[in-house]
Amino acid sequence: MADLWAAFLVSFGVIFVAELGDKSQLMAMTFATRFKAWQVILGITIATTVVHLASVVIGFGLGEALPTGWINIVAAVAFFGFATWTWRGDTLTDEEQGKAERATRTAVVAVGTAFFLAELGDKTMLATITLATDYDWAGVWIGSTVGMVAADALAIVVGRLLGQRLPEHVVRYGAAALFVLFGAGLLIEGVAELT
Repeated sequence: MADLWAAFLVSFGVIFVAELGDKSQLMAMTFATRFKAWQVILGITIATTVVHLASVVIGFGLGEALPTGWINIVAAVAFFGFATWTWRGDTLTDEEQGKAERATRTAVVAVGTAFFLAELGDKTMLATITLATDYDWAGVWIGSTVGMVAADALAIVVGRLLGQRLPEHVVRYGAAALFVLFGAGLLIEGVAELT
């Protein structure tokens, strides 16, 4: 049970941070201008649950097949990449903005479909795969899903309350710094296991 909780807490924290400043948050805010907040959150939850289950299955398989020292080093490099990706920031393309604005089906289906497609190959999916190579799969699945939903719900609330008061670059730089810290920890652990 301790492994499950540890995996949950680590995954929640990593994915919550990964989601800060991500295009998914921009999509959540955009959908929230059209639909009720609970409908947007429900659509995000359904899509995230499915995408992160697939991520955990992939990550667990890799974790069983590869030595953990090398996995940690590769994960560290991935986290440094996530830091760079977060530092640069994310924006919605015109096509993604159009999809968010033109959704004609029910809100939950529209939001869920958009988020499912947006998350395939996104940094949160890759981070979930990485975490599942080293942590309890159920804890990673639940933690990463809850972390992403919480970050997107926060974006909806903050977006509505603060508007332009919250400088986007401060959030982006803080999230990038946390990824560097996570990556450094994984790199140290991986090198220690190999020596």
